[in-house]
This record gives sequence, C-alpha cells and structure tokens, in this order.
Amino acid sequence: MALPCGSRRRLSRVVEMTFCLFFLIPMSSVGNRNTNTIFNKKQKLQVQQQLKRLNKPALKSIESPDGDIIDCVDINKQPAFDHPLLKNHTIQMRPSSYPEGFSFDESNDVSSNSKPKFSQPWHLNGRCPEGTIPIRRTKEEDLLRAGSAENYGRKKHHSIPNADSDGITDGITHEHAVLVEDGDKYYGMMAEINVWKPNIQAFEFSLSQFWMTAGDSQDFDTIEAGIKVDENLYPDYEPRIFTYWTDDNYQRTGCHNLNCPGFVQVDNQIATGAAVSPYSVYGGEQRELKFYVWKDINGNGNWWLKIAERDFGYWPSSIFSVLSNSASSVQWGGEVTNLKLGGHTTTQMGSGHFPEEGAGKASYFRNLNVIDGLQVLRGPRSSHTIITNANCYNLLIVGDFGDFFYFGGPGRNPNCP
Repeated sequence: MALPCGSRRRLSRVVEMTFCLFFLIPMSSVGNRNTNTIFNKKQKLQVQQQLKRLNKPALKSIESPDGDIIDCVDINKQPAFDHPLLKNHTIQMRPSSYPEGFSFDESNDVSSNSKPKFSQPWHLNGRCPEGTIPIRRTKEEDLLRAGSAENYGRKKHHSIPNADSDGITDGITHEHAVLVEDGDKYYGMMAEINVWKPNIQAFEFSLSQFWMTAGDSQDFDTIEAGIKVDENLYPDYEPRIFTYWTDDNYQRTGCHNLNCPGFVQVDNQIATGAAVSPYSVYGGEQRELKFYVWKDINGNGNWWLKIAERDFGYWPSSIFSVLSNSASSVQWGGEVTNLKLGGHTTTQMGSGHFPEEGAGKASYFRNLNVIDGLQVLRGPRSSHTIITNANCYNLLIVGDFGDFFYFGGPGRNPNCP
C-alpha cells in the first residue's frame, strides 16, 4: 500500500513534513501504516460512511491478480443514480444512433473469442454477468491516500491546458504537451491513445487523455478520459483507464470514474480505475486504446463514451450547464504534475522518450477526429499546440493532416535541469 506520507521513498523528514501539511494529513500518521490510528473516531466514521456510499452491494465479486476487487453491481443500483438530477432517470442502454462516418471494429471486443487488443487483469478470474456493471471496490487505504474521505476521487491538482496560464494550480506545476482545436462548436471526438507505463516520482501523476471542454473560468465544464498512472489515487504504478467530469471548474462536482454520482455505465466488461494490459514495449509491440465521444443529438443529448469498441456509458446532458449543448474545445495529449523536488521532476510523459524518437519508441495519438458544428466528422483543422517546456516534454505532428502526433519526454535531463 502506498501511503502519501510514508517512508517508502525514503524522503527526508523535512520533505515528508511538507507533504503531510500539504495534503492535510495529521503528522501523527507519518510512517504509521495502521489506519486505525491514522483516522480519529470521527474520521473513521466518515470513512465507513463513504465506503458504504461508494461500494454498492455486489451480486458477484472478482478478485483480480493485481489485488483489486471488482464488484459486479446491479446496473440499476450504480452510483450514478445518487445524483439528485438522476433520481428518476431511465437508463439508455444504447445510443439512439451513431455519428455518421464513425467506424467500429468489433474485433476489439474484449468478450470476443479472438485475442483482444485490450484487456484488464481481473478478466483472468471472471466476468460480470449481464445486467451488472464492474466497479473497482474502494478500500480504506484508498481514502487514506486521498487524505480525507471527501477528497477521494476528486482532482487535488486540476489543470486544463491553457497557453495563457503559468500551469500552476493549487501550488502545483502542471506540464502539458497537447494538441488543441477550438473556434467551433464540437459534438464529439475520437482518438486512439498509445498505452504506456511511464515512471513517476512520489506524489505525482502522468496521464495521456482527451479533454472536451466548454465555458470559462466562471462556469467551466469538461469531460475527460484516458490512461493514468497516479499513486495518490491507486495503490501501484500500473497504467489505469479513467474517466472524469466536472460541471463547475473542478470545485464541487465531478470525480474520477464512478467515485461520485453522474456518469451512467452500461458496459459489463470494462472497469474504470482498473489496470490496462498489456501495454507498449520500447522498441517492441505497441498497444493502443480507442476512445470515442459523441453527443446523441437524435436521442436525449447524452454524451456517449465508447472504449475499445464497446458502448461504455454516457454523461447525461442534464448534469452539465454549458456542456449540455456543445463543447468549445477539444484537446489531446499528455500531462504530468511537477513538484520540483531537487529540480524538475523525472516523472515521464508518454513512453518517457521524446517524440523525435518516432515509431515504437515515442508515445502517440492517432486517428484524431472531431464532430464539428455542422455535425461533420473531420480531422483537426487550424489546430495548435500547448507545450509548457519543450526541453522536458514535447509534441511532434506527423504528416499533413494533423491527425497523428508523437508526444512525451523524460522530464529532467541536461536540457531540463
């Protein structure tokens, strides 16, 4: 178990104390792995209440080889319906239509007899039956890493790539290497994300994802998904699939995966928060994961998410304000947090190698498309990049169509001290 203020990384006492104060964890918990003494009586009660809220009754539970427990929960009793706007919500089991021009290759179906391109470790020990959805069980140590029961699943350090920003939020520096298209209305996007296992420093994260955003700093909505390595959220350093959303600039609404009510999952094969396997090998076989998002304008306007060729679920339009209509920006790329311990972080983005290394070595996004204001599926047009420090992490567009790019980097190096 990875504790946020433990001695696993042999941090100095000064650094350790700094982080304990930063994460608002009592100093009495430092080096103590017994959660009974870390939380006081009131906090323990809050933790138990939060675990009861998060972990819905399971019809079947599957122990994953990596230590996760996947609960198969009745689809009608999933966390989404704790949202006050979804109390009487009728589940939309499938989209009313698919966007014109989107192609779907069912050979990627994780339940097919052919060898899938995407899998998760828990699949080795079972599958969830029809009528249920797989949810990674939240444990007490998960809440401990979050610092409080209330913070679990939310973004401690949130940042949207912005060329006008210094990249610092909540006192933490964020590094980005992303491709952006804006200036239109957007009703969907697609991308294939190369899956890697980047190395990260203590207390930091590295991700590859897309953002669809709308609004401004006063009223900002976003839906996101991708692959993330994050020791604050998870007990290991494996790449894990995630979703995220917010309706108020990451203030009170929104969370990772199903850790708060809102996102409605319909798929019984993929668990958010669970590890992705296999992942890419430097100089070897490359793995990727397809993501599609589109607004079901012929239905009730929900934002559908398709992962690995499966209709995974949707964000109901009713939980958003400005994003209930359309997005104003689509972004693809990588992000890391940089705590600057002893200089620039060594947390890797993507494969941990610069885009100039190319195929089989640098991480990539490909087959980028958007659904624009005319409801037309097309590649990025008049896009631009946001790169916080090209000596640390960079992005390189390949070809003339703007629908493929390499990105990433090692972080600290002779040119990025």
